[in-house]
Amino acid sequence: MRLRALVILLVLPACPAPGTERFPPPDFTSHVLPTTTQPPPRLAFMEYVDLGVLALAIGLATWFALRRRSRWGVFGVMAACLAYFGFYRGGCVCPIGAIQNVALAVFDSSYSIPLGVLGFFLIPVAATLVFGRTFCAGVCPLGAIQDLVAFKPLRVPAWLAHSLGLLAWVYLGLAVLLAATGSMFAICEYDPFVGFFRLSGPWRMIVLGTALLAVGVFVARPYCRFLCPLGALFRPLSRLSRFHVSITPDKCIQCRLCEDSCPFGAINGPNAEQLPADRRVGMGNLVAMLAAAGLLIAGLGVLGYFVSPALARAHVTVRLANQIRQEAPTIQHMEELQAQGLDRQAVEAGGRQFAAANGWRMPSEEPTDPGLVFRKSGRSRGELYAEADRVLGRFAVGGTILGAMLGLIAGGKLVSLSLRRRRTDYTADRATCLSCGRCFEHCPMDRQRRKRIKQGLP
Repeated sequence: MRLRALVILLVLPACPAPGTERFPPPDFTSHVLPTTTQPPPRLAFMEYVDLGVLALAIGLATWFALRRRSRWGVFGVMAACLAYFGFYRGGCVCPIGAIQNVALAVFDSSYSIPLGVLGFFLIPVAATLVFGRTFCAGVCPLGAIQDLVAFKPLRVPAWLAHSLGLLAWVYLGLAVLLAATGSMFAICEYDPFVGFFRLSGPWRMIVLGTALLAVGVFVARPYCRFLCPLGALFRPLSRLSRFHVSITPDKCIQCRLCEDSCPFGAINGPNAEQLPADRRVGMGNLVAMLAAAGLLIAGLGVLGYFVSPALARAHVTVRLANQIRQEAPTIQHMEELQAQGLDRQAVEAGGRQFAAANGWRMPSEEPTDPGLVFRKSGRSRGELYAEADRVLGRFAVGGTILGAMLGLIAGGKLVSLSLRRRRTDYTADRATCLSCGRCFEHCPMDRQRRKRIKQGLP
């Protein structure tokens, strides 16, 4: 009897039940409901389920890459994560976009970051710091969708790859600045692939995503390598990782078979012949690069200060203040015309003529216009302008710091390239290697290892 009652309690919630809506929507025959572009909110406990799936997926990708050394195992995890995190969950929440939530939580004490979002950021960061970029290899849906179209990847020249890689740092810095000031979540706003995952989205982002996938046929994972903000953050973390993928499971025999196997250009070959014979030449290059780094830090810091007003226009308060400043002279002129006893039509005509002649803005009467909403709110223009000035001040400080940081990163890149460390074997570049495992099958030592495993030998 108890068992039957338990079964009934478990089955009843899954059975459909008739019911009516408490507040049914009005029946408009001429109104078509718009298509939603955002995924519906998930139940609270499902956030923790997603975190568990994320941790499990990273663990499997790490095990296949570092322990089993199986490219097909990594590929299988990647396909499953593309289906779950991409198409099933609609690409949200993702660790890339979670950067903005963390930035907002750090700089805005009134914002409380959800634990699920924080976990989506911290788990991949911790995994990268210990095992390298296995998250990029097999878990990230944005990387997976690009990996599927990399049919004929071409080798990008090293100088071009290093230069394009700086774009990811610019994107990361701008995204953090805009999120920290409460302006916008640029990474989510301009996600190139979320439209494919949700089967809907702004046409401009669908076009951008299609273009990146088209480029990805010949340039493997262009977004991951040259634009991804999280990828930029992962490069130094992966360089410090405790464990990392190696091309060979044993000693490198310098067979050169893996030399062109990496579509990401993440394999460093021996360079003994390329090192300068005279150490003074290397020291001279280092001093020159250090001087260039100092100039870049100062120059880009100043540039960041001067472009900060343009960046501040992304903030709603600054945009509204600019609009009110543009409308104020026209409104004053229209009030003067109205005081002269002119009718409404003549006042509006005079206002439009005044605005066109002097380059001002004609106030709108649309109910959703921000200027009209502000004028009806009862707030003073001085209060709005003061708030906008505070936002501009934050952008001035943030823009200067951002420019200096980008100068430091670019200068550090120049300095690192001038330091020529001796390499005698073919090794995976810890910063740019995505741990995808493509190089495994090219190594004869790995083939011997697989052969021994099949034969049951140690």
